[in-house]
Amino acid sequence: MSILDTRGRNAAGIFILSLRADEEVSAIAAQEPRLNDEITVRECRLIDFDGNQLGVYPTAQARRVAEEAGYDLVEIAPNANPPVCRIMDYGKFKYDQAIKAKQARKNQSKVEIKEMKFRPKIDVGDYETKKKHVLRFLEAGNKVKITIMFRGREMAHPEQGLSILERLADDLKDIAVIENQPKMEGRNMHMLIAPLPAAARKKKDATKDEGKDE
Repeated sequence: MSILDTRGRNAAGIFILSLRADEEVSAIAAQEPRLNDEITVRECRLIDFDGNQLGVYPTAQARRVAEEAGYDLVEIAPNANPPVCRIMDYGKFKYDQAIKAKQARKNQSKVEIKEMKFRPKIDVGDYETKKKHVLRFLEAGNKVKITIMFRGREMAHPEQGLSILERLADDLKDIAVIENQPKMEGRNMHMLIAPLPAAARKKKDATKDEGKDE
């Protein structure tokens, strides 16, 4: 956060406040600042409720100004010289921040990793059924871990499992991308695929349409 710009040779310096509203909110939200009587410094640079700079005040006087206005005195930049305090309704600020955080969590898209297991000698019908499940996972925005399970002598032919993974990746190439290449771990071979971003999918669809027109 850009707080103050120091000029001159005086040890205290002359500070020019350059807080933008969004930066200030982020700064206050990122910490639990000292309020009112908790602020023990002798003086502070004061900002009023509307964001106007009022200059350097004795902290006791700044506290009285805040009290008379019916608000709190909040120390928003404790490491500045002198510290910067703002007059604000801190309770309302915290409430608004909690509501915004709750809404952000609600709107946040949670990406899950689903898993679909195949056998190296899977028949066509079973393959198509499992592919539909994978497709459904991808369309829901989830990543999918594809696992090929080997048993007994099947371990001698890992190329069979790799062939299934390559076939699946090719079948889903218009909606998915390989995030982790096929890798053998113990008796299983894994590959992680993820849904293509919407923009990339649209571009692919447009390219396909152009090809059809030709």
